Amino acid sequence: MILGFDPGKDKCGIAVMGRDKNVSYHQVVPSDAAVSTIQSLCKQFPIQLLVMGDQTTSKSWKQKLTQSLSPFIKIVQIDERYSSLEARARYWQMYPPTGLYRLIPEGMRTPPRPVDDIVAIVLIERYLNKT
Repeated sequence: MILGFDPGKDKCGIAVMGRDKNVSYHQVVPSDAAVSTIQSLCKQFPIQLLVMGDQTTSKSWKQKLTQSLSPFIKIVQIDERYSSLEARARYWQMYPPTGLYRLIPEGMRTPPRPVDDIVAIVLIERYLNKT
């Protein structure tokens, strides 16, 4: 299993996906709860790899995770440019709009919640497509 992590200052996206691209978990959590959430997911799932974005606060997050996770979990950073745009589009595939909201063009719709967890899914897929 692969854990995807979209690090952020206030909130983080976390996802767990198998190499078969089946998503087992995805959630947006407050940044101060991210490490404990990841630790608990590592107990729940056989995580072998953590894929995280390489922008904004990634250096400090990688250091925090290296100190708090098992040394057997490899941490890989992946290019996260444009992943938020991709995640917004993916949101509407995962949760198609209903009612009058369907009539609004996709480019003008704003997801009703943060999509950081979907960014984490996109990062895992980018990693899998590279390997």
